[in-house]
Formats: sequence, structure tokens, C-alpha cells
Amino acid sequence: MDFKSLTVDKITVDMDKKDKNTTLFPGFTPISKEEWDAKINKDLKGADYSKKLIWKTDEGFDVKPYYRREDLKELGILNKFPGNFPYERGVKVKSNDWYVRQDIMVTDIVKANKKALDVLMKGVNSLGFIFDGGFEPTKDDLEKVTENIFADAVELNFLSPKNHHNIVAYVEELVKKYNRKLDNIYGSVNYDPLGDFILKGIFQSSENDAFDLAREMIDLARDLPNFKIIVVNGHYFVNSGSSVVEQVAFSLAQGANYLTQITERGLSIDKVAPRLKFTFAAGGNYFMEIAKLRAARLLWAHIVKAYGPSSNDITKMHIHTVTSDWNKTVYDSYANLLRTSTESMSAVLGGTDSLTVNPFDSVFDKPDAFSERLARNQQLLLKEESYFDKVADPAAGSYYIENLTNSIAEQSWKLFLEVQEKGGFTEACRQGFIQQKIKDTANNRDMAIAFGKISMLGTNRYPNITEKIENKLSATVFEPTDQIIPNAEIETLKPYRGAMAFEKLRYDTDLYSKKNRRPKVFLVTVGNLAMRRARAQFASNFFGCAGFEIIDNIGFKTIDEAVTEFDKAKADIAVICSSDEEYAEYAPAFYDKLKDKAIIVVAGYPKGMVDDLKAKGIEYFIHLKSNILETLKQLQSLLFVSK
Repeated sequence: MDFKSLTVDKITVDMDKKDKNTTLFPGFTPISKEEWDAKINKDLKGADYSKKLIWKTDEGFDVKPYYRREDLKELGILNKFPGNFPYERGVKVKSNDWYVRQDIMVTDIVKANKKALDVLMKGVNSLGFIFDGGFEPTKDDLEKVTENIFADAVELNFLSPKNHHNIVAYVEELVKKYNRKLDNIYGSVNYDPLGDFILKGIFQSSENDAFDLAREMIDLARDLPNFKIIVVNGHYFVNSGSSVVEQVAFSLAQGANYLTQITERGLSIDKVAPRLKFTFAAGGNYFMEIAKLRAARLLWAHIVKAYGPSSNDITKMHIHTVTSDWNKTVYDSYANLLRTSTESMSAVLGGTDSLTVNPFDSVFDKPDAFSERLARNQQLLLKEESYFDKVADPAAGSYYIENLTNSIAEQSWKLFLEVQEKGGFTEACRQGFIQQKIKDTANNRDMAIAFGKISMLGTNRYPNITEKIENKLSATVFEPTDQIIPNAEIETLKPYRGAMAFEKLRYDTDLYSKKNRRPKVFLVTVGNLAMRRARAQFASNFFGCAGFEIIDNIGFKTIDEAVTEFDKAKADIAVICSSDEEYAEYAPAFYDKLKDKAIIVVAGYPKGMVDDLKAKGIEYFIHLKSNILETLKQLQSLLFVSK
């Protein structure tokens, strides 16, 4: 399929027509965009507007500080409605309902069934049975794990590394056996050979066999029109560090690859497209994530349309969303609940069809009943108490979200076409194009975390310095997940978490401190009251990220007083906290008295005297432009080696 000539048209609307609605505030004179910009530029007092107020996103487009109605002029949103092609506004017309899904790891059939029945009584209406890697579920297994579950009332999803063909056959046989209405059977089997390819580096059998099997399974499930056979696991990209645009573009490219390969094997687009489901990961950028799902639906509808379906209904995208792992943390782990709350809201407002909220501790521990209950109830609160299921596409008309949707769609389409020019998803993987794009983005994000430009609460910003991990954690918690298979033909994606490097640093401190004294940081607060307090707070947060013990002080009147208290504390690091002007006096004096007893650090970067202080022997300066991670690694290495 050639997508180069396919364009995603914008429908223009005459926004200059007089509103029929009565003006809400008739006594106020309208303010033009030019007047707003003039006021902003005046307040900036000569500062560069584009540098101060324009957000340069990782997605390749700029975001303005404010939007107005005229910014919608070219978007044509007033002509679009929920349930209408190209489904930017969603496929749901009368409500915004979604399936509340909980995934269950199946290692014991009886226990998994018991758990499924339990959670169905607690508000869940979608189940994901994840079979252990060594598990090849039989028909008897599927019958027992779904025992007493009404398949026509619950969405059933089966995730298994193999045996997909048989699972589809078993599902069809079982629902017929129990006289379930076939049109009411909703669910999926997680068959994604292209996703496996980019994670493992090789097809399980061969590329042709993979697509042949997909065709066979679609044929096999002909009597189950609402059962999805192929799942595009777009969350693999996000959890490997991709941007929003990359997640959308590469997921679409993967989906198009499936459409092309299977239609070339004799099935019509009408039979293939409705069998695909997309699983996206919701990240922490609230409005961007809402717009992402809207943009993805719009683009997918146009892609499927290019294959000549019999109706626009065939072009609908079916979306499952899962909260991402990339931004979750081990330290201050309850902050993960805040993250999954906003991610859930984004997914629902964006129009997801089903949602899995991962428990807050799932990235470092086996979730228990408590954490699973919290995860489940986050969705139920949105539905039962916040009524997020009542209004279809509530984001419609938002100047900001509509423009974000358009920008994501434009950038994703450009990247999608780049993949197509390289021969499609599989060939782009073989050329390393997709992997390199994601690797570059991930590296940029890692550096932003290291410098504190991306804030991860409790990890690289505002750590809870009293928190210590006492339990032994597996080393894999702090390592990327590498599923590469020997003789792999491509470089693979390796999902990881952005907080890992900081967490490993801090966990090493915790481990070291079990047998040794925890490294101590003594804050030498002198001089200007406002500056010493501000810099003491900054230093406390800075060194807290490494798990060091922080000894704060109200302030010292003399150098000798500070040195005396430092000696009593028996600290390892002395951080001088004062004003830039006073560092000329205090820093050399403290260095002379403490250089043989501790590592000396200056909180701040007094430009006019840095070279002089370095010549004196002071090596470390911590400030807003510091590489927090590398600085802490250096100091930790010095401290641990010296013990």
C-alpha cells in the first residue's frame, strides 16, 4: 500500500460568521490577539518571547503559552462529531464508557479463576489472563480459568507467548458449548509477532509463517466478530523511552504492516481491520496524552480508508490503554498513585475503549490485594463518582487540546511516512531506523532527568530523605528488560524506567549503609539569611537523591563555630551555603580548615570567582545546571572507596 499520496485533509470552517449565541459578557470589549501579545511583550521587558514562553516539545512541535478561538480556524472541529469519520472525536456517541480491566498472572489455574471471580464482584468488567512463559494453555485450562464467568457479559483477553491459534479455537468452542451469544463476545488474544520481533530480534518461526498464522486465526474466529486477534503493543515504544509522536507513528506503521501482509494473503480489509486492537501506554503529560489518542484514531481511520473498506465503520480504531512503566519509581512509590491517576484520566478523556491501571508497586514487587484494590478503584472513582463515562469526547473544542491533537497528528504522519519510505515497519526495524529514533529520544530524556529538567518526584527532585529500602530487591529492578534471543537479526528495544539510574545510586547507598555508617552531608549555613536557607534546601534535596544523611543547621556566626560543629557531626561532605558575594570570604576559609577532613562542596556557581575557588582546590559546585546524577556518582564513589 502506497501512503505517499494519502493526505489527511483539514475541513476549513468560516469562523468569521457571527455567533448565534448571546455573548456571555456583553459589557466587556473583546481583546485581540495582537493586544494580548503586546501586553505579554511589555511584561517580558525585552526578554525573547519564543525562548521564555514557547514550549519546545520533544515531539517536534512548539506549544504556545495561550490559544484562542482563531487558532481553531484551520482545524474544522465544528464539523466533527463523536462517532463520525475520521473518529478524532471517538467512536462512542451516547457516552464515554470503557471497560475496567484487571490483568491476572496465571501460574495456577484454580487460583486465577478464583481471583477473577472475586474482582468481577468488585467493579471489573474486563479480564486479562497472562499465562506464564512456560505455560501452554490447553482447552481444559481455558475452560477452568473462565469457569462461572459469563463470556458475553465480560471482556476476556488472553495474553500468552505462544499457542495463540489454539486459544482462539478454544474460545470459540467454549462459547458455543455454553450457548453464549457470539456477537456479544468481546476480548482478544495478544498475537503480535511484529512486537515480539522488535523485542526479541527474530521471528518465532519465520516472517511468512507469522502472517500466515494471523490470517488463519482471523478465519478461525469468523463467528466471533468482536474478538480481536492482533494486538499492536504500542506501549513497548513508550516503555523504551519513545516520545508521544514516536509511539503513535510506529504503532500505526506496525498496524499498516499487518493490514498489508494479511490482505495480500487473500482477506479483505473488511475482515482484517476490525480484528486489530492497539494498546497504548498513557504517560504523565496530561493534555498531550488526551490529544494522542484522538490523533491516533484520526490517522488510523485515514490509513484504513486507503485500503478501500466497504464502510467507514471498518476504519474505527479499537484502543486499550495501560498506565506506563517508564515514569514509575521504587522510592516514594506512593507517588505512582498520583501518576496513574492523571494517566487514567488522560486515557478516559481521550476516549480509550478499555483501561488497565497497573498497581503502584508493580515495577518492583508482586502486587498484593491492597495495591490491586487501589489500582482498580482509581478507575471506579473516575466512573462512579466523577462521571467520566457520561460525556463523549469532553475535550472537544478546547483550543489547547484541539491544537495539540492536530500537531501530534501532523508530526506522527510525517514519521509514519518515513517508515513507509523505508519499506514499512519490518524493514525499518531491520535498518535500525525505529530503534535508533527511540534510542535518541530515550538518551535525551535520560539526560533531562540527570539534569533535573524532567522532574521525577521523590527520585531526582524532593526525595523523602527518611525513606530507606530495607528489603533485598532483585538487580533486574534497576536494569532494562532485555528479551533478545541468540542469533537475533536486529537490535532490540529494551524497556526500562527513567528513574532507574537514580534509584540504583540510592539503593547502593542503602545497601552500603547496612554494614557501614551512612554517608553524612553537613550543611555549612553562613552569611545572608535568605540565600543560605535557599541553598541549604537545594543542597538537602540534591544529596537526598543519593540517600545520604543530611545534617542541616540554622546558621553559624563564625567559621570556627561551623568547624567545631562539623567535627562533632563526623560528616563526610561539607556543603557551604551562602550568597555568591560572600563565597569569596567563606569558601577559601572553610576549605583551608576542612580540606583534610571532608569533601568540600559549594552550593551555587559564583561565576566571577569559580576559577579562583577551583585553583584553591574546591572541585564541586552544585547548582541548577548541574548534572545531578553524575555529580552524585562521583561523590558516592569517593566515599565508598574511602571507607
